[in-house]
Amino acid sequence: MADDDRTLFHREMGDVVPLKRERRVALGGSFDDRDSSLAERRQAAVTAPEADRNILNDREAEPLDAWYVLDFKRPGVQNGVYRKLRQGRYEHEARLDLHRMTVRVARRELFDFIEQCFELGLRSVMLIHGKGERKAERERSAVLKGHVDVWLREMPVVQAFHSAQPRHGGTGAVYVLLRKSEEQKRKNRERFMKGRVPIDG
Repeated sequence: MADDDRTLFHREMGDVVPLKRERRVALGGSFDDRDSSLAERRQAAVTAPEADRNILNDREAEPLDAWYVLDFKRPGVQNGVYRKLRQGRYEHEARLDLHRMTVRVARRELFDFIEQCFELGLRSVMLIHGKGERKAERERSAVLKGHVDVWLREMPVVQAFHSAQPRHGGTGAVYVLLRKSEEQKRKNRERFMKGRVPIDG
C-alpha cells in the first residue's frame, strides 16, 4: 500500500468505534472436547437402561441340601399332568444351565429364559442348577438351588416344577411346566374345532 493510500485510509477510519459485543460464556476445554461430550450424552440417552422388569426376589435365599427334592404345583394343575412332569415324561423343549453363574446373573438369566419360553409357547423346560457334590461347587450350587426354588414360585407363568429324574441330572436339575400362552390356547382351539360344524342357535 502506497504512503498516500495509507494516510488516506487512517484519516477515513480515524473516528470509527468498534461495535460492542455481548460477552460469550467461557467454555472449558477445546471444541473437540465439547463435541465428544455431546456425542457421549446422546449415546447415553439412546442406550439408557430400561426399567428392570425382573420381578424375582433379589434377597438371600436359604441354601438347600444337594439331595433336597424341589416340589411345587399350583392349584388347578391336574394330578396326572403333575405325575407325568415328575416322571420326566414330557419332552424338554428348552434347557438353561445355571452352573457357575453368580446369583445376580442367574436371576437375570432365569427370568429372561422363562419369559422367552412362555412367549414362544413352550410348555416343558428344564433348568440345571447343580448339586454341588464336589467341595468347590457345594456352596454355590446349594445357594443357587435355594434361589431357583424361590424364583420359580414367584413367576405366574410357572404352573409346576419338580426335581429331575436321575437320567436328567436328578436333584441337580428341575423340570418346569409353563402355562399355555394365549397363542398356544388359540392354536389348540383351532385344532379342536377343525372338522367340527358349529351349531346354530
